[in-house]
Amino acid sequence: MILALESSCDESAVALFDPARGPAGEWVHSQVALHERHGGVVPDLAAREHLRHLPPLLALAIAGAPDRGIT
Repeated sequence: MILALESSCDESAVALFDPARGPAGEWVHSQVALHERHGGVVPDLAAREHLRHLPPLLALAIAGAPDRGIT
């Protein structure tokens, strides 16, 4: 199982990939609406949002893993 984390400028995401079966799940939090209010990406806000949202996204991936046959 491969765990992938993304923390691009306006998204936080966690994905699981099973090399034998393909994508096993993806969980994403978008920051687009937050940054639109400021006319573009604000690095400090983006960093805080990643810190705030990556742990819950990871928890969702871990919780959903058994449902996808991942132990």
